[in-house]
Amino acid sequence: MHDLIIKRGTVIDGSGDAPRTADIAIDGEKIVAVGRVEGSARHTIDAAGALVTPGWVDVHTHYDGQATWDPLLAPSSWHGVTTAVMGNCGVGFAPVRPGAEQFLIELMEGVEDIPGAALAEGIDWQWESFGEYLDALDRKARTIDIGTHVPHGAVRAYVMGDRCNDRDAQPTAAELAAMQEEVRKGMLAGALGFSSSRTWLHTDKKGVHVPGTFAGGDEMLALGLAMKGLKHGVFEMVSDHLGGDEEWAWVKAFIRETGRPVTLVATSAAAYENNKMYNIAEDARREGFEVRPQMAGRPTGVLHGLQSNFHVFLRHPTFMSELANLPLEARVARMRTPETRAKLLSETSSITMTMLGVPLDKLLWQVFPLGERPNYEPDRDQSVAGLAAKLGKSGFEVMYDLLLQHDGRELFYQPLGGYQTYNFDNFRKSMEHPNVLFGLSDGGAHCGVIADAGMATFILTHWGRDRVKGERMPLEFLVRKLSRDTALAYGLDDRGLLAAGKLADINVIDFDRLQLSRPEAIYDLPAGGRRLVQQVSGYSHIVKRGQTIFTDGQHTGALPGRLVRGGV
Repeated sequence: MHDLIIKRGTVIDGSGDAPRTADIAIDGEKIVAVGRVEGSARHTIDAAGALVTPGWVDVHTHYDGQATWDPLLAPSSWHGVTTAVMGNCGVGFAPVRPGAEQFLIELMEGVEDIPGAALAEGIDWQWESFGEYLDALDRKARTIDIGTHVPHGAVRAYVMGDRCNDRDAQPTAAELAAMQEEVRKGMLAGALGFSSSRTWLHTDKKGVHVPGTFAGGDEMLALGLAMKGLKHGVFEMVSDHLGGDEEWAWVKAFIRETGRPVTLVATSAAAYENNKMYNIAEDARREGFEVRPQMAGRPTGVLHGLQSNFHVFLRHPTFMSELANLPLEARVARMRTPETRAKLLSETSSITMTMLGVPLDKLLWQVFPLGERPNYEPDRDQSVAGLAAKLGKSGFEVMYDLLLQHDGRELFYQPLGGYQTYNFDNFRKSMEHPNVLFGLSDGGAHCGVIADAGMATFILTHWGRDRVKGERMPLEFLVRKLSRDTALAYGLDDRGLLAAGKLADINVIDFDRLQLSRPEAIYDLPAGGRRLVQQVSGYSHIVKRGQTIFTDGQHTGALPGRLVRGGV
């Protein structure tokens, strides 16, 4: 008798092969058969009419703090993610000197917009070394598997102290050797890789650039060489300098010396202009280097709204002085009065230019109301400014009225780059490149303005079913990119594929019903911290290591997730 049989599903197994109708038999944590399965089971799932896929392997999350207190690892676990890799972008919580924890909290708060008060209250610091941090993670029961990188920021702070993010401070030879040793010890303890950030966008809570921003190529190479001789390890890097000669020199030297792969994250729209991301991937492929750029399935977007940390009236004098500190219900009630509306619309914001250098009034051509069924590839005339043009009103008038819809819970999507043509054709070309990894969900991060933890659900629904502005992609390709490709990129050969002997990490999906909801603000972080999350319907069953962890969105109580250690 088997422990679980999933019967009659449309199996898309993660290999890239075409869908087929099959049963899956599971004993313990492993799949034992895929095909026609006879016999009985202690539990049976009838998957007739449903897609059956591997669980998603998400290689770009930031649950470093949340993983120490939250067994669910939501919202990623709601969206079929059964393995999450964190410690990205050079930020994390180990190693750490006793008494220096606040620096790492403020680093994470600044870079990843996770409330510092939630981190301070939620984390029980039971470690100093990176290995001790892994042991603490290992002791926590959770729904899904997690693994992590050794973060450059924490290593630099541990060794260099207050000089770690001084723009002009470079490590001494002894400090560089000590940092390399910390990375090596972390890798031997089970880290999946090493991560760093070299982008102007990443600053701590005080606006100071993160440790490593100004590190030279010699430091980057030395820390990467901590992986030399190991059979596991990925170098993950966020950079403004993709394709630059200096960066490519040490990246190639690292790969030659270690044989380990590099995964790169772009930080600006320029990475997608003129197919730059595609060209980086293709140049590396032609030269035989395993360089894997990460891409989301759409531009990362800021969410405007009265529930989020940003909207266009945020810096209007009346909003700052009279409305900003009111609870949402009271704020909406005040804003609905003709007097407040007239007053706000008559004022000028102290924001003269947005982060991307766009005047506030022009920005509204790139801001789109999401509604209850979000559309992330809208037309120009569906923007706030486009709607205003049709109504013969100003963009700010229309934005004001839309903000108050759904009792002030409406949200607006502003793509941060790559959407000047109002379609995703440029994304499609890069997404199809064999070296590109699907990532950048940022699960657990950007609590105030971004809700992209459901990126896998978006990719599957938009690119596999709903897209109307251009070609879609085959489901078998999308499933492989979300599961087997990301698993193998991190050396996790035991998952991402529905085959005998592999982990029973499985999604049973009612594909016709699979739908993202409008993001919403909830207050479930420690210290009452707020975060934006996106609910989903359509995951009928999510199975982790042979145990059903969610049924129709409800947690079953099962906590089979583990810490995944590299090199084990």
